[in-house]
Amino acid sequence: MSETFGGSGRCLCGATQISVKNMSKNVGACHCGMCRKWGGGPLLAVDCGSDVSFNDKGTISVYNSSDWAERGFCNQCGSHLFYRLKESNQYIMPAGLFDDDSMFVFDHQIFIDKKPSYYCFANETSDMTGAEVFAKYGSLPE
Repeated sequence: MSETFGGSGRCLCGATQISVKNMSKNVGACHCGMCRKWGGGPLLAVDCGSDVSFNDKGTISVYNSSDWAERGFCNQCGSHLFYRLKESNQYIMPAGLFDDDSMFVFDHQIFIDKKPSYYCFANETSDMTGAEVFAKYGSLPE
């Protein structure tokens, strides 16, 4: 992870509150099919590492989306809370959850080869295809 800082946030209804010790300032967009189905568009998220705490885990429902990851959401309002890599306990969390987004920099996009043609971001970013993501982070099936 690059430069990090602590942060806090909450879901739409406030039932699930989040505290993160060391989140990245770098926001990335994921264009994979699962993320687009999950939220209706690309997931704009930050790497929050593994030191993440929640005020009440009873408000969190988890969907086992693959062999290597799960997705969490608030079972009160439906807000997306995290994409968690099971092996490393690494949380990737939607940038919009956090109270202070002034440190965030949108700097990368993954699964750029899966991005539909009906939208395009103007920011200059580092872009990786799905194959490049798997080559860098592990041989995960698509």
